[in-house]
Amino acid sequence: MKYIGAHVSIAGGLDISVLRAHQLGATAFSFFTKNQRKWESIPLSKKVISDFKEACNKFNYQAHQILPHGSYLINLGHPDNDLLKKSRYAFLDEIIRCHDLGLILFNFHPGSFLYKITEESCLKRIADSINWSLNKTKDVTLVIENTAGQGSNIGYCFEHLAAIINDIEDKTRIGVCLDTCHLFSAGYDLRTKNTYDSTFKNFDKIVGLNYLRGIHINDSKNCLNSHIDRHHSLGQGEIGYEAFAWMMKDHRFDNIPIILETINSNIWSEEISWLKSQQ
Repeated sequence: MKYIGAHVSIAGGLDISVLRAHQLGATAFSFFTKNQRKWESIPLSKKVISDFKEACNKFNYQAHQILPHGSYLINLGHPDNDLLKKSRYAFLDEIIRCHDLGLILFNFHPGSFLYKITEESCLKRIADSINWSLNKTKDVTLVIENTAGQGSNIGYCFEHLAAIINDIEDKTRIGVCLDTCHLFSAGYDLRTKNTYDSTFKNFDKIVGLNYLRGIHINDSKNCLNSHIDRHHSLGQGEIGYEAFAWMMKDHRFDNIPIILETINSNIWSEEISWLKSQQ
């Protein structure tokens, strides 16, 4: 079974994000657990937690269908030790928030070397940050998202993801979310059946499909290997419709959240309906 949804707004409350997902006809959803543009956050009250859980129960969303997204401010590979510490504590806070909400997955971008250290050093810092966080939390699986490789971002190739996972002490609580726009922009072609099959075969060989915990399903405004992160509506970008139709028939992507982050939220319900129809 495919769990298909979108990244919904938390304006008005976390429980309202659940309602928004339901109104889209979604069977999965993503959201920020707090204002992702601010370092500080108000602790979740018992009422906020209770209201969120009640909404999930009302609209039949279970924890494995929900993939919360971490703040873009966090850089787990930051070359500056003080700013790395700040990122780690913000990361820890978000994991705790997920746990308090009864969630079991937490999706995040790995980090950036900011042209001040090597990619290898940055990868090690990211793994160390994850290990530090895992040792202070429980139950929540940390889900690394691949990147487009824009600027100094780490995680644009499967080898980066594998290197991070290799250094994780508790591999039972680490996973990967693959963003299709990021894949394409990083040079992984999805437009023909051969290149589609080759991309996911390589992912399985280098990282392992057993680590796959989610998909961000987006078309790309920019061309293959552009290393530019610009999402587009399904079928309107450089990837085209066929790859997404193949994904819906691909049982390797069953039972994980498949999340739209496409640019026009006004047609998310249509995109969700179309994706469901391709199964």
